[in-house]
Amino acid sequence: MNRREFVATTGLTAAALTMMPEQTLFANYAGEKVKIAMIGVGLRGQNHLDLLLKRDDVELVAICDVEPRMLEMAKKLITKSGKPMPKIYTGDNNAWKDMLQVKGLKSVIISTPWEWHKSMIIGSLEAGLKYVATEVMLGITLQDHWDVVHAAEKHQAHVMMLENVCYRRDVLAVLNMVRQDVFGEILHLQGGYQHDLREVKFNDGIKPYGGGVEFNEKGFSEAKWRTNHSVHRNGELYPTHGIGPVAQCININRGNRFLKINSFATKARGLHKYIVDKGGESHPNTKVNFRLGDIVTTTLDCANGETIILQHDTNSPRPYSLGFRVQGTNGLWMDLNNSIYVEGQSKPHKWDDANAWLEKYDHPLWKKYGNDAQGAGHGGMDFFVIHAFIESVKRNTETPMDVYDAAAWSAITPLSEQSIELGNETLDFPDFSGGKWMTRKPVFALNDDY
Repeated sequence: MNRREFVATTGLTAAALTMMPEQTLFANYAGEKVKIAMIGVGLRGQNHLDLLLKRDDVELVAICDVEPRMLEMAKKLITKSGKPMPKIYTGDNNAWKDMLQVKGLKSVIISTPWEWHKSMIIGSLEAGLKYVATEVMLGITLQDHWDVVHAAEKHQAHVMMLENVCYRRDVLAVLNMVRQDVFGEILHLQGGYQHDLREVKFNDGIKPYGGGVEFNEKGFSEAKWRTNHSVHRNGELYPTHGIGPVAQCININRGNRFLKINSFATKARGLHKYIVDKGGESHPNTKVNFRLGDIVTTTLDCANGETIILQHDTNSPRPYSLGFRVQGTNGLWMDLNNSIYVEGQSKPHKWDDANAWLEKYDHPLWKKYGNDAQGAGHGGMDFFVIHAFIESVKRNTETPMDVYDAAAWSAITPLSEQSIELGNETLDFPDFSGGKWMTRKPVFALNDDY
């Protein structure tokens, strides 16, 4: 792999639904196939569906969705793959409960609106499934997160949040550098979700991301539900892309944990301005009062002495960036300027272009599966997160990201809302592991297979 090829795989794929090329993973697989079902085959679910259909070690037994248009899109993907059509469940919001009774089902992937995740995860566990993968987030309230943790513990089951950015190529290379002590002892980290989503939160109800200013029942896909969170909530609404990768660098829940959290929010202006600019002053949605501050900044303090800053910025005109910074006693990486500085190896007070460093420390997972990941969503990251889940199910092992990770990363949202509501008060961060973080060992990306 040359440097140009390496750099091309580290960024975010522009298309919302970039499907993998025609190829099959584990062709002619002779072992017992993973019987899996899917709750939610909308645009995000179809990314996962495409990946599952490329695997010969997976048997897709059932899918469920309440949107006829999404089901038709999913059925076309399945037909094109040549795989058998799974049983389809639809009709009402509880159809997924019937689907979970399918005989022999061991695992499920949940790709539905956030507010459904808690009930669907717990419902899957109560139906006897031992492996549940869910899209972010884990729940809405702090109690939701405790309920999922307690359910996973009760049923001795594995709940993995599909946080794909942990597998981004540059992120894994930097994690490799951290583990090899290139940056020295880690002191401070930053990340966030800085992504202009105004065309996702509003559309014309006919074309996806059509540039209109409708949402709720008139919206399409995420505009049907996601925009409402900006109406009613004010906090760090989407923390996991930023916190997941940096949490791995400092072994959160495995020798370290979050101790304190506080959040601040700017005024809310961006979504109202977008409605006025696109729909005019007289559009009915100009009367909507959006609570979500345009930029939300959250600070975390950790047991081992590190600090973390997260920023949520989805309602402003801006290019995409997760704003990563990993800084230690011997240097740092920043993704926004694609730069690294290592004392004693970089020129004093001069940034190095990060590409040579990232190529040198390319993670073994990308070296092994980089070709298989080509064409997968989000620059190949989606391949790795689904691969890790499926391999865990096949081998009956723990998932590399578990329910304690999911809870700690996702609970930042309700805690940030509470902090802002209380006048930016600093809050204690709950220990979802019940003290187990002190003795648990790191496992993420330490297996060369997944």
